[in-house]
Amino acid sequence: MFSIMDVTTAKQTILKRSAIDEITVPEKLLAQLAQTFGEPIQPAEAVRRILQDIRRNGDAALQSWTKRLDWAEIPQPRIPEAAIQAALTSLDPALRSALEEAAGRIEKFHRKQPLISWIDQSLGGTLGQILRPIQQVGFYVPGGTAPLPSSVLMSVIPARVAGVSRIVIATPPARQTGEMNPVILAAAAIAGADEIYAAGGAQAIGALAFGTETILQVDKIVGPGNLFVTLAKQQVFGRVGIDGLAGPTETVLIADEYADPAWAAADLLAQAEHDILASAILLTPSRSFAGKVQTEIENFLTGKETIDLGRKEIILQSLAARGGAVITGSIAEAIALSNEFAPEHVSLAVKDAWGWLDSIQAAGGVFLGEHSCEVMGDYIAGPSHIMPTGGTARFSSPLNLWDFVRIISVVNLDSKTAARLGAQAEQIARAEGLNAHALAGSLRSQSIPDL
Repeated sequence: MFSIMDVTTAKQTILKRSAIDEITVPEKLLAQLAQTFGEPIQPAEAVRRILQDIRRNGDAALQSWTKRLDWAEIPQPRIPEAAIQAALTSLDPALRSALEEAAGRIEKFHRKQPLISWIDQSLGGTLGQILRPIQQVGFYVPGGTAPLPSSVLMSVIPARVAGVSRIVIATPPARQTGEMNPVILAAAAIAGADEIYAAGGAQAIGALAFGTETILQVDKIVGPGNLFVTLAKQQVFGRVGIDGLAGPTETVLIADEYADPAWAAADLLAQAEHDILASAILLTPSRSFAGKVQTEIENFLTGKETIDLGRKEIILQSLAARGGAVITGSIAEAIALSNEFAPEHVSLAVKDAWGWLDSIQAAGGVFLGEHSCEVMGDYIAGPSHIMPTGGTARFSSPLNLWDFVRIISVVNLDSKTAARLGAQAEQIARAEGLNAHALAGSLRSQSIPDL
């Protein structure tokens, strides 16, 4: 269920990743695709055909694919404002309060992030950069087995703070019934979304990227989803911007003997319940502590004090395939191993957690101390929980305001500076064999400076 292993074994198993195009597709999924398309087909090709149909046939294709894949009828993709407000009004008061507090914290956190245009005259003339928000952004919000109203808040609110003028949500209807999840609708109202559409999977990404008669094309698409959503984002990139290609969630918990094994076990279970491909990994130099955590996990899942975890089968599959405890030689080795893995989340449940912070080089988010469990980051702490996965924390960042703005460079040289720089530009242009460039530069170098 939850094994204890050495570093070498861990690197060969739970700390080893595959690229998206190397993922082994389950036979059951391939069989479903073959039934839907009438022939054997791989997911990437299925997505290509869906996107092509959406691009050519708009709303009709969106409705057709929703019926074929979700067995749901959507006569009108756009959710009426009255339905959104009704969902907000009927929301459980305690849940509404929690979502509103989370929304407030997310907004306050992101308003702390500096977005500064600047103009400078020390380089001759005037140079600078101005920031402009992206005009239209589409947000994909998963439905599936675990609808995520938290993802609505965590993605939409930073965009609103950044000044995005049109915020569009696509979220799948319930299979067969076609009903929309009321909590997601309520969260969208709290977050300040402008439009919500009943659309899921690759067809939703296509509608956002290409536009339909009902859905206007956006400039960028943000948000996690299943394999088909990820493949669709990959294929429309360039037509629109994307935030990244999200993979299964990853948490590395680095702990020592001072940590509470029951808390550690609960934190690992919380991450394992996301997905059967989720990674919930404990790194510790204490074999005794690892054994205690293993026992606590077994107690929570199968012991006399077991609680109803709801998604127990998902947890069991996740822990068996992608979870476990790794015994390291020290906390320093554990952190070095974590940096190499570059996970989405790193939790430091160690003595003097702050003292180890500078050693963390690659992670989407760092959670310091046992009270700062990753679940707080999932819901209410403040930073967006949309973070880099699959090792991309080596070069990318959590969703933030910079994902929703563009930098425009400003160049306004005075004639004296242009005359001086023109000759230099001419030299570089001739070295590159671009003679028209050289001509433009040389003409400036011969110009008469302003008096």
